[in-house]
Amino acid sequence: MARKKEKGIVSFFKERRTILLFALIIGSLICISTLGIQQGLDLQGGSLIQIELEKPVDASTMNAVTNVLDKRLNIYGVKDIQVRSSGNQNVIVEIAGVKPDEVANIVGSPGKFEAKIDNKTVLTGADIVSVDASIVNDVQYAVPFKVSVDGANRFAKVAKGKAGAEVNMYLDNKLITSPEVSAELAGGTPSTQVQVSGSAGSKEAAQTQAKELETLLKSGSLPVQVKIVGISSVSAELGEKFTNGALFAGLLSVLVISFIIIIRYRNPILVIPIIVTTLAELIIVLGVASIIKWNMDLSAIAGIIASIGTGVDDQIIITDEVLFADNTKKTKRTSKKIESAFFIIFASAGTLIAAMLPLGYIGFSRGYTGIGMLSGFAFTTVLGVIIGILFTRPVYAKFIENIVVKNK
Repeated sequence: MARKKEKGIVSFFKERRTILLFALIIGSLICISTLGIQQGLDLQGGSLIQIELEKPVDASTMNAVTNVLDKRLNIYGVKDIQVRSSGNQNVIVEIAGVKPDEVANIVGSPGKFEAKIDNKTVLTGADIVSVDASIVNDVQYAVPFKVSVDGANRFAKVAKGKAGAEVNMYLDNKLITSPEVSAELAGGTPSTQVQVSGSAGSKEAAQTQAKELETLLKSGSLPVQVKIVGISSVSAELGEKFTNGALFAGLLSVLVISFIIIIRYRNPILVIPIIVTTLAELIIVLGVASIIKWNMDLSAIAGIIASIGTGVDDQIIITDEVLFADNTKKTKRTSKKIESAFFIIFASAGTLIAAMLPLGYIGFSRGYTGIGMLSGFAFTTVLGVIIGILFTRPVYAKFIENIVVKNK
């Protein structure tokens, strides 16, 4: 009996599917440890800002909007940001560890710069070549920048003979400063060096305004008008509670599953392969998520739990079909029983995937807010089911066939 059992174990570990499964587990663990798992805001805490464009735009314009916003936040010094489109008229900005009011002016402003003399535009944001670091002196601030030669010549041509005239500088059609034309510029000599100056009620406010102005000038203007239509925040403490709650729920489910299996089969040894198979499926799903940088938020975790639930159900189907189904018919081989079990499993998986596809489509088309958040649930559910039927459940069936049945 011992030799027979040993032979069954050796045969199981020599199976190509078993070797492939172990390779996938090791590869997934390496990916998770090196690439990490990208957590959603509801787990790590942070802010979500929903921006609405003035009108629906095409893909190239949407890419320009997201690129400018991403560049702005990076210039401003914000880390752990995600800027992505949501449909053709909305943009979602996710920021970890920053209060939304600190960056609302940065992401909610078109950033359109204009300089006018006698109500005639002499410079625009397109003329700006580079922007130097802002200068703050008590409540006064200045942001020096360099314009193109064409812009400098245009400015000098309009400013000629207008010494003392105001140069009204606007940002998003709001007057921010009105320096006077110097005698040198009034003489028609072009200069590529320009600066925007202003003042605030306190030094802190001056530093903030200078930084915002510097950021907007550096990043350039958005191709369309935008406005903030929604802001939500999740504290890091609440995110930690969500994570702890998910871990506790996972541990509790493992204990409940183990208890039910022991009662059902009167064989504690079956608990180990079912739990190991479940953990293998979880590790591979997380490995894939780490590779594709998928956001693991609460909806994605719910999808993983759903796929794990179907996995345990499938393993019970395999076990019941092999150990109990048609035991009176000696001619029915174990492989035939497993085929019968997998017919049920594939039919169930097909039904589940078919049900998830419309939900995933609606989610991806709506973006990452509201019903769009269900795309995470649909994606991880389908991913878990596919990994299960291709890799983990066939290996579990081989375990039942080579070790459990042959040693009865």
